[in-house]
Amino acid sequence: MRNHIRTTALAATALLAALSLTACGGDDSADNGKAGAAAPAANSTTTPDSGKDAKDAQDTKGSSSGTDSAPAENASATTKNSTGGSQGGKSSTGATGGGSTSKSPVTCTGSNTKVTVSQVSRPINHLLLTATNTGSVPCYAYHAPALRFDDAQAAFPVLRDSIPQAVVTLAPGQSAYASIGLSGEPDGQELHKSKHLGVYFTGKSNQGSTGPSTELTLPAGTTWGDNGFVTYWQSEMADALTY
Repeated sequence: MRNHIRTTALAATALLAALSLTACGGDDSADNGKAGAAAPAANSTTTPDSGKDAKDAQDTKGSSSGTDSAPAENASATTKNSTGGSQGGKSSTGATGGGSTSKSPVTCTGSNTKVTVSQVSRPINHLLLTATNTGSVPCYAYHAPALRFDDAQAAFPVLRDSIPQAVVTLAPGQSAYASIGLSGEPDGQELHKSKHLGVYFTGKSNQGSTGPSTELTLPAGTTWGDNGFVTYWQSEMADALTY
């Protein structure tokens, strides 16, 4: 009976020991489980925060970089546009300068024209004066040329019937014409032989000559009478030779 009680007591003691060990093992497993669960949680918390921080840092850097570069790009574009505008203005001004290059006509004189004299077959006893604009601007050939043969005291007569409808305007390179009738009616008048002819231009007011004159050599054997004449300047040679 005692052995049975002792055996029972030993069995109970062994059971209690086993239960005690089991309880201790369970607690350790629970603690280990808690530690294992906490680690991933800590890692998951740290990882998003780190990624967010890195992203925020990148966003901040990118934002800062974009803010810094944008004004530089805009400034460059503004300078280019300003330069383009300035060049455009210059070009426009050039166009405006080109339009303002037209020059007002001046009076034809011996300084801006070349004058020649030649003998013509028709009409008879006539010479032809040609005045060509050698200047860079147009010139007005006003009225008729004033002529003087050699050292004659009086100017040669002008034919009033030859007045043109408008003042002859010569562009650079263009010519005006005047014919010289060496003698007129009546026949039998005294003739003068001359070698040189002075040609003088007149101004708009037709009061005397203007500018330098031109001295020409006459065709050999030229003679003239006191009743001869010179026409007004004409724009066409044929018009000058109709008188």
